[in-house]
Amino acid sequence: MARSNPLSGPSRFLPLIAFVLSIAALYFAREVLIPFALAVLFSFLLTPVVKVLERCRLGRVTSVGVVVLVSLLVAGAIGWVVSNQLIDVISQLPGYRENIHKKVAALQGPAGGALKKAADNVRELSEELTLQPGAGGPPAPPSRPVPVEGVEHPPRALQYLGNMLAPVVVPLGTAFIVVVFTIFILMKREDVRNRLIRLVAPRQLNTMTQVLDDAALGVSRYLLVQFSLNTVYGCLIATGLYYIGVPNYLLWGVLAGLLRFIPYIGPLIGGALPLLLALGVFDSWTPPLMILGFFTAVELIASQVVEPVIGGARTGISPLAILVAAVFWGALWGPAGLILSMPLTVCVVVLGRHVPQLEFLNVLLGDEPVLSPEARLYQRLLALDQQEAQTVVDGFLKEGTAIQLYDQVIIPALSLAEQDRHKGALDEAKEAFIVQSISELIGELAEYRLSEALRSGGRSMRVICLPANDQADEISAAMLAQLLEQAGYPVVCLPLADSVPDAVEEMAGIVPHPGDVVCISSLPPFAVLNARTMNKRLRARFPDLKIIVGLWTFSPSEGAAERLGQAFGGTVVTTLAEALNQIEQLDVSTSQEPSAKVADKVVREAPVARG
Repeated sequence: MARSNPLSGPSRFLPLIAFVLSIAALYFAREVLIPFALAVLFSFLLTPVVKVLERCRLGRVTSVGVVVLVSLLVAGAIGWVVSNQLIDVISQLPGYRENIHKKVAALQGPAGGALKKAADNVRELSEELTLQPGAGGPPAPPSRPVPVEGVEHPPRALQYLGNMLAPVVVPLGTAFIVVVFTIFILMKREDVRNRLIRLVAPRQLNTMTQVLDDAALGVSRYLLVQFSLNTVYGCLIATGLYYIGVPNYLLWGVLAGLLRFIPYIGPLIGGALPLLLALGVFDSWTPPLMILGFFTAVELIASQVVEPVIGGARTGISPLAILVAAVFWGALWGPAGLILSMPLTVCVVVLGRHVPQLEFLNVLLGDEPVLSPEARLYQRLLALDQQEAQTVVDGFLKEGTAIQLYDQVIIPALSLAEQDRHKGALDEAKEAFIVQSISELIGELAEYRLSEALRSGGRSMRVICLPANDQADEISAAMLAQLLEQAGYPVVCLPLADSVPDAVEEMAGIVPHPGDVVCISSLPPFAVLNARTMNKRLRARFPDLKIIVGLWTFSPSEGAAERLGQAFGGTVVTTLAEALNQIEQLDVSTSQEPSAKVADKVVREAPVARG
């Protein structure tokens, strides 16, 4: 019986249909959703204050009432000041007309200048092009259109009153709904949370609890930090405009702080408004230029210095996703969508981080790297971009060590290359470029400082690094040899042999001593068989030789590790750090053996004390 393909037929379009329906619901239900979303936003901002008052044993009702009342009084006072100053600015605009005309004339240049001549030429050319073809003289005057006049009936009293109050009643009605929703959410926040869990995922309490906690913590932290930062920002702007001499400086400070909640666009608008006013108020260009420089300096300090240092303003959203979210929510919900774009996108990213079916949202919108360092390094090498591959290495070394770089980035990237090579997906040119680039990276790291624990020096035990199968094993052996040399060990790094018997013969050629340690370097799974065969032959040829087998990037379970050690008949390590640790222990035990024998002899020959 043939099985149906879930990606065929109408089911392929179900995600697209669901997405389109969701967008349509967000758009057509915006009259209800916008007040509710604003109420949720305010509840996130006010909930920490309500909890503080509840710890003071004021009770839920009293705490919510005090917080909402104080918030309304502060908002009302700010609105009163802003409205009065806005009316004052509008009433004084006609007086700035002359200065604005002078500024525009100065920008156009002197009379008869090149700019004016170019504009006149363009205008004359456009007039000539509008003439009818073949006309010998000036065009005939057009016939006079019949004037049409529309007569409107005088509005009735109720209609006039409605037209006058509409611009005020609609915002006040929306604000009232937002206040009611906010009070309800603050009063019944546990009930709202439980109903949301019951509606979305009643059988995944752990996941939903984590989602709600992360969303509440992320949005609350973002709002508190942004509210504090924007308040200080607005105060600085108002103070600076006051000393520059811009009228109604409080209005521009409040608007600058409020508009800064809108990503990217808000600071530009907040700086452009007082700049345009200054062009009309002042006769010279100095105050507008001072305002431009002042706004630029304050915004750069706030966005590039203060916000990264605070850290709480980190939203977990990539810069491109912030811009896309602002455009998306602004197109759906207008100015309210611009203000709500950041909190709503934070919630979406949190959902994508915890719900496997929505992981693509975290990948698209989140700021976390979607590729691991080893994958980024290998991808850049595949693209033949050695400069950016070096950037990946340098970025890792800012927080990690050379050993961690080798174990966590370069050797795993080599393993990815080996997998592609054995599958036939890697051509010879790219393979050669990858080998050469990684070899150059290792060479540049030769002078990189290790931790002082490994730079003790004075080592007497020699270490022989032996590649098991191919070039990747040879490069890994070179990494280990470099780390051992920097740790003070005498190292012999043998080149890649044609076969296992040839490698054993090369070992015999350097005359290994009983105190030497041989480390066989291999990248699983392709070099494991060679490493095992080489280990057996070396033990048969040199019974007293200490052998460590390195199976880099291999991650066995605890029981599998024991069986692996039994299969190889010795020590098996999976990272360069483990190899260095094992060699260090062998060196310490070897150096302490003579001292232990002398101490034992002293104890045996010492006279027994008599009491």
